[in-house]
Amino acid sequence: MNSFELNKILGALLAAVFVVFSVSLLSDAIFASPPPATPGYAIEVAEDDGSGAPAEPAAPESIAPLLASADVAKGENIFKRCQACHTVDDGGANKVGPNLWEIVDRPIAGHEGFGYSAAMEEFSQGGTVAWTYENLDHFLTNPKGFVSGTAMAFAGLKKIEDRANLIAYLRENAATPVALPDPEPEDEASFEEPLSPDERTDLTVEDEDASLPAGVSDDPATGEEASADETEGEATAN
Repeated sequence: MNSFELNKILGALLAAVFVVFSVSLLSDAIFASPPPATPGYAIEVAEDDGSGAPAEPAAPESIAPLLASADVAKGENIFKRCQACHTVDDGGANKVGPNLWEIVDRPIAGHEGFGYSAAMEEFSQGGTVAWTYENLDHFLTNPKGFVSGTAMAFAGLKKIEDRANLIAYLRENAATPVALPDPEPEDEASFEEPLSPDERTDLTVEDEDASLPAGVSDDPATGEEASADETEGEATAN
């Protein structure tokens, strides 16, 4: 190998080193990542109000205010989803589920001739618990959540309007529909009636009289008489 070829090899190596070094410097300049001011990761934590008590879950919305305006026709349409397992007419046969004639206020697990699950029998507490409007609403919302272990495979109705319409339809399927529950009374804001002009005048006079010292009158005539009496008393004493 002569010196010319050796010089070419060394030149190629130096060129390669120069290219690698240049690329490294260029990469550092483009993709520079300055260190954070505070090392670590920021973790967001919910603010505590200082009470230390866990937040209570919101109470479920009551079905009572919606029943008075519920649509029975829409409820009948919703009941079509239930017809595979239930009948609703008077004397109707039991299917997978019991007949639902006069279901409102009927004792739970109390329909004769139907074999209820052990979970439903236990929930009924010997027939002392009835299908009230609220119990029907909770059960239709989530059957397995309300009666754990029930054999009812229905997933439930999530919209309260749908439940109100269905319950209104079931209520109509009775010889004498059960009376609707009273809507929950709204809290009445306490207020005082405004005073009449005469009452405001009397109140102002009473406040002024109460602010005067004892024995001092706000009547100018009375004040003059009192001054005269005091002057006569001083003259007599002299």
